[in-house]
Amino acid sequence: MRPINVAVIGTGWCGGIRAETCARSPFVNELHIAEIREARLQEVAELTRPVTATTDYRELVDNKSIDAVYISTTPEPTHYPIAKESLSAGKHVFLEKPIALELAEADELISLARSRNLLFTIGYSQRFNPKFAYVKRSIDDGTIGQPISALVSRHITRNLGKKIGGRVKLSPAAMEATHDIDFVLWCLAPRKPVRVYAQEVRKIMGAQYNVPDCVWIVVTMDDGTVFTIGAGWVLPPAYPNFSSTWIEMVGTEGAVMVDDTHRDVYVTRLEKGIQFPISSMPGESVGHVYAGPMAAETIHFLECVALHRQPIVTPEHARMVMQVYQAADRSAETGQPVDVVVEERPAEVSTLA
Repeated sequence: MRPINVAVIGTGWCGGIRAETCARSPFVNELHIAEIREARLQEVAELTRPVTATTDYRELVDNKSIDAVYISTTPEPTHYPIAKESLSAGKHVFLEKPIALELAEADELISLARSRNLLFTIGYSQRFNPKFAYVKRSIDDGTIGQPISALVSRHITRNLGKKIGGRVKLSPAAMEATHDIDFVLWCLAPRKPVRVYAQEVRKIMGAQYNVPDCVWIVVTMDDGTVFTIGAGWVLPPAYPNFSSTWIEMVGTEGAVMVDDTHRDVYVTRLEKGIQFPISSMPGESVGHVYAGPMAAETIHFLECVALHRQPIVTPEHARMVMQVYQAADRSAETGQPVDVVVEERPAEVSTLA
């Protein structure tokens, strides 16, 4: 194994976490960062001491010494062009969700990565939540038997919902439920989705941002298994970026229930009342440790690049997730179920040459 040279393009909330994680990792030889906001660029540079800190990401794409790139940019329409440029430059790519805005764009990125034998993965951080991983193991090892149904209910605060809804016209299905669609499809593999029905509500966010407040999605799999996902982003303001999730996975021999509502730690003060720290989806640093899944996810990609391994999230799977949330959007618009046909993709590589 040789240490690798890594770039982080976009060092906002998630990109900042990834940059700090990379800066501490023994897998990283050189860190390079790009951020269009000069004040934020300077802030992250002071924390991570990168070799390069620039407002022009193309400097990093053109740098032939860089092996891999984390793309953590907003707004989301920037994902596809920057990922395409990075893959074309021969760099392994970690791309925050969504993989693209259109399936044709996703197909182009997947084809480009495969043709150049490059690692390409999507940021579905909840797979690195130990509670979620336990659900997956409970299915794989037969603890609960064959899956029958699943339920995931996720809600975040409206300050984060407004931030997302104000920058891109993507629904809660595409921007929030996508994590849970990925998770359940991962748990149920190799089963494939065949039908999607969804309903959405517009009472708060619609007038100002033209996006729904929440969406509830029912997905039928090819073996008859059914799962339901509810995703909303209109909880009252609370601890910054608070997230509350409940999971039920029911099988023929048992069930797994997961409380990830982040109510296990709270702080109460005269000034602000009760708050729930370490309660966001990505997590946050707490002194010498990191509470949450995003640091582990970041390290996983570093390991894959350094050790020539396939990341746990494949772009083909992310494409299937995209098919489901796009079908949910169409169903919510028409009021009718939408059939899904998952194309057979080429076998996924497990190692690199």
